[in-house]
Amino acid sequence: MQHLDISVVQQACRWLEQQPVWLCTVLNTFGSSPRSPGALMVATADGRFCGSLSGGCVEEDFLQRIAQGEYQQSSQVVRYGEGGLEPGIALPCGGVLDILVEYLPAHSGNVQYLEKMAAALNGHFALQKRLTLPEPCRHLEATEFADITQVERNGQQITVHVAAAPRLLIAGLSSVALYCADFASSLGFEVLVCENRPEALENFAALLKSEITLIKQFPANYLEQHSCHANTAIVALTHDPRMDDLTLMEAVNTPAFYIGAMGSQKNSARRLERLQTIAEFSREELQRIHAPIGLPLGSKTPAEIALAVMADIVKRKNEARG
Repeated sequence: MQHLDISVVQQACRWLEQQPVWLCTVLNTFGSSPRSPGALMVATADGRFCGSLSGGCVEEDFLQRIAQGEYQQSSQVVRYGEGGLEPGIALPCGGVLDILVEYLPAHSGNVQYLEKMAAALNGHFALQKRLTLPEPCRHLEATEFADITQVERNGQQITVHVAAAPRLLIAGLSSVALYCADFASSLGFEVLVCENRPEALENFAALLKSEITLIKQFPANYLEQHSCHANTAIVALTHDPRMDDLTLMEAVNTPAFYIGAMGSQKNSARRLERLQTIAEFSREELQRIHAPIGLPLGSKTPAEIALAVMADIVKRKNEARG
């Protein structure tokens, strides 16, 4: 599964070849809200949409208003929730949403605008998008990496720094790694799997889904050469001490927001002792490593272990954004 932002923009490109579209971006949320700043949705006048802005109540009202001929300016901000411009819609969560709505008629310039967004997101760059209401966006550029989508508003000028998709780097193939890769892909992560052991490649490589990138390289060497961005989780899931330990030694030199290794309490304690002795890890470096990995769900099967791992990664990611 592609990251949802990419799917929204690509669908918008396809629809825009035949009809106008409304591209919606969540700018701000107040109180409890089901979607975070930067979330995208695209809609057409005939009621089709891709992506989401809320749990469903906003989308239905928004589509009705488009069908009635509203939102014809190139850009406008709409507020849903208590005190909003749409007083008939109260969000069940009690929150408030500010939504940037861009009306994009069907012409080549707007197709190029969306294609530029898609290219940047597919290339895993962050984007800076700037416009002045009610004018169309005239500034869309790839920019330095951002791990959190941020919105700046100064009067009628709006700047959105769109973060790159989160990434999961899996060190080594195993049955648990296969489930982790599937779960992470479904959650919108870009998934990289580093594996160079011939027996593991023979047993597991063919089972990876097409959207998952397999890198036939020793994980520690890959990290040493390429490092990673700050929205990356690195997990070692092989029970192979050489692969896992060396991966962790390199991982602590990266800005990854999550580093973890699979193992029992006893094996994890031994691993941390080895790393402190051999790599001379500081206390702060050791504390970055989640070992045993994952939330304590009492997991037994590979799928349950992978669920615990991804649940912990998502928890840490959302805590950082919060």
